[in-house]
Amino acid sequence: MSNDVWIVGGAGRSGRHIATQLRQRGIEPVLVGRNADRLAEAAKDGERTVVAHSIDEIVAEVRRQHPAVVINTVAPFAETAAELVSTGAHYIDIANDMGAISGLLDRNEKLSARGQTAVTGAGFGVTGTESILVKLLEGRPTPARVRVDMLPSLETEAGTVGESLAASLITGLAYRDPRGSRFGRNLMRLVLPDGSEVSTASMPLGDLAAARHVSKAPTVIAASSMAPTGPIRFVAPLASTLLAVRPLQEFAQRQLARVTVKAQPRPREYSWAHAHVEWDDGSVRDGWLRIGDASTFTGTVPAEVARRLLEGDGRAGAFTPASLFGTDLAEACGAEYLPGLVAA
Repeated sequence: MSNDVWIVGGAGRSGRHIATQLRQRGIEPVLVGRNADRLAEAAKDGERTVVAHSIDEIVAEVRRQHPAVVINTVAPFAETAAELVSTGAHYIDIANDMGAISGLLDRNEKLSARGQTAVTGAGFGVTGTESILVKLLEGRPTPARVRVDMLPSLETEAGTVGESLAASLITGLAYRDPRGSRFGRNLMRLVLPDGSEVSTASMPLGDLAAARHVSKAPTVIAASSMAPTGPIRFVAPLASTLLAVRPLQEFAQRQLARVTVKAQPRPREYSWAHAHVEWDDGSVRDGWLRIGDASTFTGTVPAEVARRLLEGDGRAGAFTPASLFGTDLAEACGAEYLPGLVAA
């Protein structure tokens, strides 16, 4: 096995961010994708590229060339993850949907048995909320109730929404949670540490799966500022019902991925991740993690995880980022736990 780190979808928005962060860590990325011209444009002088036109071709190349780590930015992650993990390479993805996160975590025993590491959710949505939650849980028993809120702020590039974001949003809206979490519920007005206010509502994405995984709490709410908080949220149950039909869901994802967006500066100076934890004895902990641009953080986390795996710091099994590397991972990626805002 080589020490190569491959980025599947290396010419895309997330792939380029990850490549930049790998270079800053002294790791030369190998960019993998369908379009040779776009890959060549994204690669720096001397960097290798691998042209493969389908996930099957990518898997075949991974098996043939044996990179040490594969970073996956290509949705639908529930499908692409299964294929890429089967190659035996250490695996990282930026998934943020319930099915992909839960599905990979369910492979823990098999991966442990064959000495392979897989890290899912290595982006802003999961890593931010999971990290502050793990921080609040330190030294405490299993809580009774958890709420996490993600509040991304990112600079928007001109272009299309893209497959990864579209898949996260549509699968979040379509997800039928057997434990009752539904899109658009649990509306809350949060006062951020900088004094501004933002509304959040339930959005059952990958951070919900991660919060359940690390907390083991019977009641977990995952909310986001990206969820609709106005009157439109009342149509979410109908949309969720319709999108549960697989062909409609796939059609909606394709259409949303093609939507063109204008370039915009990020709406706030910081992105934030918030967690609130309650225990049966009445004790409460509440805390914030301050992060810069959410898309930059989504590039930094996979690169830092890859660096640690290359240096042998991981262990075999399936993990979310903070469940493997703890709370210092977010700090190594530029985030900051705010002092004085965690109440014992």
